[in-house]
Amino acid sequence: MDTTTILQAILIGFVEGLTEFIPVSSTAHILLTETALGLTSPFWDTFAVVIQLGAILAVVALYFGKLWNVLITLPTQAGSRRFALSVIIACVPAFVAGFFLKDFIKGYLFESLQLICWSLVIGGVVLLVIDRLAPKPADHDAMNLPLYKAAIIGLFQVLSIIPGVSRSGSTIVGSMLLKIDKRAAAEFSFFLAIPIMVGAFVLDIFDNKDALTADNFGIIAVGFIASFVFGLIVVKVMLGFVQKRGFALFGWWRILVGGAGLAAIYFAGFGG
Repeated sequence: MDTTTILQAILIGFVEGLTEFIPVSSTAHILLTETALGLTSPFWDTFAVVIQLGAILAVVALYFGKLWNVLITLPTQAGSRRFALSVIIACVPAFVAGFFLKDFIKGYLFESLQLICWSLVIGGVVLLVIDRLAPKPADHDAMNLPLYKAAIIGLFQVLSIIPGVSRSGSTIVGSMLLKIDKRAAAEFSFFLAIPIMVGAFVLDIFDNKDALTADNFGIIAVGFIASFVFGLIVVKVMLGFVQKRGFALFGWWRILVGGAGLAAIYFAGFGG
């Protein structure tokens, strides 16, 4: 591993950990970062998927007590079974869409930087509007949501197959429209990330196992650790932030990044 490659891995790990759990689209930010760095090798696409597990591990670490309690009380506690069922119900649409549309998503949608940037901008506007106009919350516990709301949130999550839409953004917007408190919306999005990203990892590794060699393990480890550390920080900070200030900052963030990307594409030939 040379110094440049290590720094690139740390940067992408930082971007992943920073953006995975906030509604700004980690996929869009990683693709734009890789393009800016000139990282065109297929390895970096697989690298980006693998290091997502670092960010997911951060959620597991922070919520380990609650998740472990759910696991061990599944046979005896109706509340634990209800929470597990809500996560399963919410994940099914995304699993189905990802499985059947995988080739289309990777072959066409991920190739369009314009689509990604426009998705960032439009999603930012939507987030600003919903953050201001969402109905008064009726549900405040991410682990005790009505099952029908979990199902609808799962349908919103399908929108995130479009790069730039954001998995957390689509689920959070859907949650707020369903009268779920902002903090609970963010937490439920965290919980959904665990099975969704593990599923994405399994599918991608199966398709790109040849890109993972012993020579690449070191650089993957660097990105994985960076993703975990920054993901841990973001999750701990985000909940308090959104409870006090909402999601408007992330809406403006999306518009700024997407707008800068479009300007670079149209006026500087970025990504051409």
